[in-house]
Amino acid sequence: LFPRARPSLPLPLRAAAPATSSTRAAAPAPRRWRQRAPLPSPVSAVAAEAPSAASPFGAEAEKEKEERQFDWLDQWYPLAPVCDLDPGAPHGKTVLGLRVVAWYDRAVDEWRVFDDACPHRLAPLSEGRIDDKGRLQCVYHGWCFDGRGSCQFIPQAPALGPPVYKNSKACVASYPSVVQNNILWFYPRADGEHQDILQRKRPPFIPEIDDPSFVAVYGVRDLPYGYDVLVENLMDPAHVPYAHKGLMGKLRKKEDLGRVEFDIEGGGPIKMKTKEANVDGFLTEQQENRGYFRYVAPCTFYGSPLPREKKKKKPQFMMVFMCVPVAPGKSRVIWAFPRNVGLWLDKIIPRWYYHMGPNALLDSDMYLLHVEERNFAAAGVQNWHKAVYVPTSSDNMVIAFRNWFRKHCRSQVGWAVPTADQLPATPTKDKLMERYWSHVAQCRSCSAALKAMKALEVALQFASVAVVGFLAVAKGTLVTSVVQRAAVVSLAVLCFAASRWLASFIEKNFYFHDYVHAYK
Repeated sequence: LFPRARPSLPLPLRAAAPATSSTRAAAPAPRRWRQRAPLPSPVSAVAAEAPSAASPFGAEAEKEKEERQFDWLDQWYPLAPVCDLDPGAPHGKTVLGLRVVAWYDRAVDEWRVFDDACPHRLAPLSEGRIDDKGRLQCVYHGWCFDGRGSCQFIPQAPALGPPVYKNSKACVASYPSVVQNNILWFYPRADGEHQDILQRKRPPFIPEIDDPSFVAVYGVRDLPYGYDVLVENLMDPAHVPYAHKGLMGKLRKKEDLGRVEFDIEGGGPIKMKTKEANVDGFLTEQQENRGYFRYVAPCTFYGSPLPREKKKKKPQFMMVFMCVPVAPGKSRVIWAFPRNVGLWLDKIIPRWYYHMGPNALLDSDMYLLHVEERNFAAAGVQNWHKAVYVPTSSDNMVIAFRNWFRKHCRSQVGWAVPTADQLPATPTKDKLMERYWSHVAQCRSCSAALKAMKALEVALQFASVAVVGFLAVAKGTLVTSVVQRAAVVSLAVLCFAASRWLASFIEKNFYFHDYVHAYK
């Protein structure tokens, strides 16, 4: 399962129109990890829509498909929404334990994904910059690389000396990448034989996201629990009225003949049926309202709790989640909620405002899932079916995923690099549930909003002090009556109170806000 490209530095143990796209030919990886080969030219391609639903397999092939093991490295993985990637700077990400850097190549107007290690002394290229010629520059010693991963300039090499920058050891591994559904995806194999991977395998395509009659707002969050716990939690609708109490509103009481006891949260039976289960995922349908959810392994989980209707002008709402395995005990979720109703709201509501709700939902069960994962590890992940008790149909989707994970993956993620399968230590709640590094720093809209709000907070504080100073200077001259003095004092108090409220708002929505279930 290990790629022949340069492995990243080991992680610490603690701590329906097609989308235009392109793939990059992989430059030969440096010494020891790959055989030397000439640099191929970049290959252009187009990411088409999802393949036809008609299966080309016969009965025997379908049975083999149901039984075979899942190849974690033969998949596309989402890095980030393009709207959150600044073309003027490189962006470091970790996927499958593999550290990569995404950067925008101005020469061809395409995003590139490289191994996040300079071949010189293995410094992270994600801490580098884009130079004046549009190349990726390592800021440790100034080495520069083009879009294919080949070194173009070594400042320390004499101009009249041998062209050492042309040596294959000076190249950095380049991974195939594509922009589809406004998300940057990459394929975690850098070998030259995979340069045409898009012709054989594409990322999952969601037509509604690219449909002009729909709108979709993206969000991203790093989470302090593993990939399998993330997917399992998203597939569990029964926990919503309890773990997210006070955030989702009261749910309608479900019909349940013979029931005499109801709780205020509004929970009840959920009838679900799973089918089309194989190595590539499965489909689950809700029998009460004909809603559906599909899991496309390993990252994509999408569907709608509303009935599927083919009629035009029928209000539709979808939930799309991209679940990314980062490292043991760490994962990342990218979400979008395409809809074709209330389109005018996006013209007046800023994107950062849409992120407040999903972040609060993720916070409300974050500690539960973090501890739950450690309880699973103590019991043995292979013993999940023996350690838990799931007697109701509302757990059918969770059971289907755990069956897939056990049957096709042996209950473990196929990491791209040697990784110690050890969970990080549990930090304090304020660090576990922090929002700045896990979301705000990765979101351009939230970062801009935070910067503006901090400036406004300072302005309000300055205004309150200035008003008090004006009152002291103008007393007896410009401000003579009691009414005038009262108005000036009220203005100062109002400015100060507004600055304090804004400071509290910033702390709760951009840094940390605890969720205490006992008082909800």
